[in-house]
Amino acid sequence: MGEDWQVNPNGKSPIRVMRIIARMNVGGPAVQVSGLMRGFNSAEFDHRLYTGFCAIDEADYLDSIATDIKAIRVEGLGRRVSLRGDIRAFLSLVKAIREFNPHIIHTHTAKAGFLGRLASLVSLQKSVRVHTFHGHLLNGYFGSFKRALVVIAEKSLAFITQQLLAVGDKVRQDLLEAGIGSKEKFGLMPPGLAIGNLPSKKDALTFFGLNDQRLQCAFIGRVTQIKRPDRFLDVVSEIKKRNIGLDFFIAGDGELLEACRERIIAENLPVKVLGWQSNIEKVLSAADIVVLTSDNEGTPLSLIQAGMAGLPVVSTNVGSVPEVVLDNTTGLVASLDVQKIADALEKLVSDK
Repeated sequence: MGEDWQVNPNGKSPIRVMRIIARMNVGGPAVQVSGLMRGFNSAEFDHRLYTGFCAIDEADYLDSIATDIKAIRVEGLGRRVSLRGDIRAFLSLVKAIREFNPHIIHTHTAKAGFLGRLASLVSLQKSVRVHTFHGHLLNGYFGSFKRALVVIAEKSLAFITQQLLAVGDKVRQDLLEAGIGSKEKFGLMPPGLAIGNLPSKKDALTFFGLNDQRLQCAFIGRVTQIKRPDRFLDVVSEIKKRNIGLDFFIAGDGELLEACRERIIAENLPVKVLGWQSNIEKVLSAADIVVLTSDNEGTPLSLIQAGMAGLPVVSTNVGSVPEVVLDNTTGLVASLDVQKIADALEKLVSDK
C-alpha cells in the first residue's frame, strides 16, 4: 500500500480496525464478518463492528447465532434506502471515525461501502480504506440506467480505496470488466466455513415432519427477489408435472415467503415451508439435494455447506457458483431456464 498508508508504524499500540456493514442479516456476509471479528487477536487489534438493524422480515445473525460478537448499532444503516436515514447514518459514521480514528476502515456490502468510504473521506482521518464485494449489483437488481449509476459510484469509490476484495474470482472479473478497480488493487477473500456433525437423517426428517420415503430437495437462504423463489416454485411445478418422486422444502425467510406459501397452497405443490432455521446441520441432514435458483450470487455459502455435507447441488450458473460446484462432479450447473433446472434435478434423482 506504500509508505503513505503504513498502518501502526510504531508497533506499540493495537491497530484500530473499524468494520462497517449495513446489516448483519443471516447470510454469507454476516458469517464472514463474524469470522473476522472472532479471528483477530485482541492484543494486537482494537477492532469494532458498526452495523445497522435488520428488517422485520429478516433474522439478525448477531441475535440468533453470533451472540458472542459485540456491535455498535448505527441508525439508518439497514437495508432500506432512505434519504433521511442514509444522511443520519452517514453523519453518525463521520462522528464515529473521528472519535475512533481507525488505522483501517473495512467496509462490507454496497450501502455500507458507499456511506462508509465517503464518511472516511469527509472525516479527514488518514485511514486505510478496504472494501469487500460479497457479490455485486451489476446483474439482477436494476435497469440499465440505475446500473450505470452504480458503476459510476463504484468506480469513484474504488479510486479512493487502497484495497478491494471479492469473495470469488468471477465476482472480481465482473467488476473489473465493468471498469471498477484494477487488478493491482483487487484480492480474493473466499469464505471460510465450518459445519458441525450432522444428526441422523431419520432424526432430522422426523424433526421437520418430512416424508422419509421420498427424496428431499432443499432451497436454503433468503426468500427474496434476487434468489428467485418464483423460479424455484416454477421448477417444483415442472417436477410435479413430470411425476418425479421428489419433495421440496424451504429453509429460510424473507419478504416473499408469504407469497410463496399462498402459491404452494393454491397449486398444491410438494413443498414444505420450514422458515428460518438456526441449525444448518439439521437442515443439511434432512436434504438429499440442494437447489439454488438465483439471478445473481457472490460465493453462496449454502452450496459450500452442501458440499461439506456431501450433498449434490443443482444451481443456476451465476456469480462464483462454478468455483464452488464442480459441474457433473459435485453437482449440476444449469442455465436460468426452468426446464433446464428441472432436467438437472431429474437427472440427479435417476442417478443412484
